[in-house]
Amino acid sequence: MQLIILISLFVIGAIAGKYSKEMNEQNASDKNDNQVEFRIAKLNQVWEKAIRMQLAPVRLSELHSDLKIQEKDELQWKKLKAEGLDEDGEREAKLRRNFNNGDTFDDPRLDKLWNKAKTSGKFSDEELQTLQREFHHHKDKINEYNIVMDTVSRTEEIHKNVISPLEGDMKEHVVHQKHADLKQRMRDLNQGFERLRKITHEGYSADSEFKEPRVIELWEMAKRSNLTEVELDSLKEELRHFETKVEKHQHYQEQLELSHQKLRHVEALGDEEHIMRNKEKYNTLAEKAREMGYKMKKHLQDLTNKISQNGLQHNEL
Repeated sequence: MQLIILISLFVIGAIAGKYSKEMNEQNASDKNDNQVEFRIAKLNQVWEKAIRMQLAPVRLSELHSDLKIQEKDELQWKKLKAEGLDEDGEREAKLRRNFNNGDTFDDPRLDKLWNKAKTSGKFSDEELQTLQREFHHHKDKINEYNIVMDTVSRTEEIHKNVISPLEGDMKEHVVHQKHADLKQRMRDLNQGFERLRKITHEGYSADSEFKEPRVIELWEMAKRSNLTEVELDSLKEELRHFETKVEKHQHYQEQLELSHQKLRHVEALGDEEHIMRNKEKYNTLAEKAREMGYKMKKHLQDLTNKISQNGLQHNEL
């Protein structure tokens, strides 16, 4: 959710300090339907601000995909809360953190390692961009760990106030699950940081199974999860398909950027017919890039959950 930060800072005054019911549940039906992109008011604020700021098309496309994911998660959370299924507030905390996440690593070890990577001369510009995505992904993992750690404490407080033995047993099981999750996340964080440190010192390996950072992270997580060889082979094939999807999305982003540059050039020439034709092509590419971006990030969520749940189940056996 890194791109959301670029815009949310401009609307944070309206939502900071409280995950308010008014901002979170306000339906966009009170606006003109043609002007509403999202069903949650605060997400529309972010999107409209981005449009007014005239962000670069690729960043705008990425932001749209992130906001669609945030919208889906918030609507799902609203339903869960109504059913009393977010008692410890873990999902709400994660949503709030996703929306208000900072655009720095906020970790001295990561900052030091990143500065070393930038000045090492080991990486091309493209490799540095790839590595930076890995650093941001690791930062997200740290944020998720902190959320789980906070909610474990809240769950333990709730556990102290149980009344019936049956309810007590259920609460104890929940606490046990959260502690197991916390330990697994800490192991993943330590191993993830060691991987970043190794890449920073040695550069990228040419014989790696995958090239895309998010796919590499998923594969490393899967190998640590005690999955069977058959399960790993199946997952590897699924990750290859996912990496192809990521590369295809990146290709559309590149085409979108080129289309945007051409449109600006044609607009400067003032030929209305060419402007209209290029604008139609640009809008088509922008819509396709947004759609692909959303599907890719939704697939990433599903894969992450699938591997995490399988790994946790194996580690508890």
